[in-house]
Amino acid sequence: MEGLNFIGAGLACFAMLGAAIGVGNIFAAYLDGAMRNPSAAPAQFGNLIFGFAVTEALGIFGLVIAFILIFAAPGA
Repeated sequence: MEGLNFIGAGLACFAMLGAAIGVGNIFAAYLDGAMRNPSAAPAQFGNLIFGFAVTEALGIFGLVIAFILIFAAPGA
């Protein structure tokens, strides 16, 4: 049954993949918008940082779940 912990941890690591893709999309959209309308870019910088923080938090949450699955005692 311990092998299933490692499978579950590997599946939980897909959250980090999603976070990486999400951060890339956030910054790409910000740069696209900033190049189209440079005067509005400073007003959207707060939204950029908030989106980055939330996306990274979800990735870290997935990593924590993976660590819990790996290091949790079997049957606990």
